[in-house]
Amino acid sequence: MKIPVIAIFDVGKTNKKLFLFDEHYRIVFERSARFTETVDEDGDPCENLASLRLSVFDSLHEVFRKDEFEIKAINFSTYGASFVYIDENGKPLTPLYNYLKDYPQTLKDQFYKQYGGEENFALRTASPVLGSLNSGMQLYRLKHEKPNVFKQVYKALHLPQYMSFLISGKVYSDMTSIGCHTNLWDFQKSGYHEWVEQEGILDKLAPIVPADSVFKASFPGNNYAVGAGFHDSSAALIPYLVSFTKPFVLLSTGTWCISLNPFNEEPLTSEDLKADCLSYIHYQGKPVKASRLFAGYEHEQQTKRIAAHFNVSTAKFKNIAFDTHLADKLQEQTDQSAGMSPQESLAIFGKRDLGKFRTETEAYHQLMIDLVNAQKISTTLAIGASTVKRLFVDGGFGKNVIYMNLLAEAFPQVEVFAASMAQATAVGTALAIHQSWNSLPFPNDIIELKYYAPVKKVAS
Repeated sequence: MKIPVIAIFDVGKTNKKLFLFDEHYRIVFERSARFTETVDEDGDPCENLASLRLSVFDSLHEVFRKDEFEIKAINFSTYGASFVYIDENGKPLTPLYNYLKDYPQTLKDQFYKQYGGEENFALRTASPVLGSLNSGMQLYRLKHEKPNVFKQVYKALHLPQYMSFLISGKVYSDMTSIGCHTNLWDFQKSGYHEWVEQEGILDKLAPIVPADSVFKASFPGNNYAVGAGFHDSSAALIPYLVSFTKPFVLLSTGTWCISLNPFNEEPLTSEDLKADCLSYIHYQGKPVKASRLFAGYEHEQQTKRIAAHFNVSTAKFKNIAFDTHLADKLQEQTDQSAGMSPQESLAIFGKRDLGKFRTETEAYHQLMIDLVNAQKISTTLAIGASTVKRLFVDGGFGKNVIYMNLLAEAFPQVEVFAASMAQATAVGTALAIHQSWNSLPFPNDIIELKYYAPVKKVAS
């Protein structure tokens, strides 16, 4: 008897993965690939769209040949802020421009001057001024720099929806992509910002469909459902929304540490935006307050600095135990970053003189104290006035006992958990269309939790 499965394409910047999940959301097949980047017409690095497209087709041909599985559905999650511009035949008209591509200052100034100024516009669209990372600005640039190409655009699809289009042949838009710092969505009126229509861009955008929508496939194979695709940050939140009803914040840690609060409906302030705090829209169409901190990158850079100073391997820091007494001593000597922005607080350790520390263990504890102090400021922005009961930490820092113990001390009013789940983004992408392929109820055991209580201080 064949095993019913869903195929999920999880496309990151470096790794492109295909997973097959059974009805219990266990991985029964996995394939991974890496592609060499190409360059656009300006010589800037960008995704190799042709290789990505061929990889999708090749992967599907491979899994359809496996007699032990019955593909019931397919869905996609990818990084955001990237548009594929297709003509009426579905052919891409441009490279898949990198969202880190430099944005022309003159064009940016022209845009914000015409549409109300940076601060007002950013508040309405929940989009800090990020240049190409505001994907709507890529459309604006295409219109003004390459008007002949812009005229040929039938639809502009965010990358998850383009991948869905490859299999379904249908063009649609999805709120998890539109609602993520794109400059396209006006959060105050819950519709596209007026500039989208004034610039003639609205016609280039596909109709918006609910996140749990599925379509028939045009790609050869059995009768399976095709999802509309997801922005990866929103997909990673879905297993938690499905599993927990009490208000929580998910702290997703990696190179960026992003605090996601789907229970904070307060409007953004100018102070929020300046501190890299914004709003997303999650798969059920509600806003998510999100604050970002470049803490994983800072951790990587500073552990290298400590290792070089003390002539040890960076691998040593993966196994350092939490020393309560050392942490307490260092905490007493540490400025708590009062009045600083998260970014200013994050920069503190980089200015410290490593010669003042006796050992690499002491220096590393100080680094983690400084990182958690910065994280507390950032996460507090996402919490706002909401009555959050739990803080879930997934990703790399969830495995760091020093970080987790310090975080529990920093947030004594909430329960702090290290959350472990294999492939959260891919699982969330599958869960979003659960009803279309899976006859079993939602699973209740896919997230492993480890509780960290604040360490009680012992009087000396």
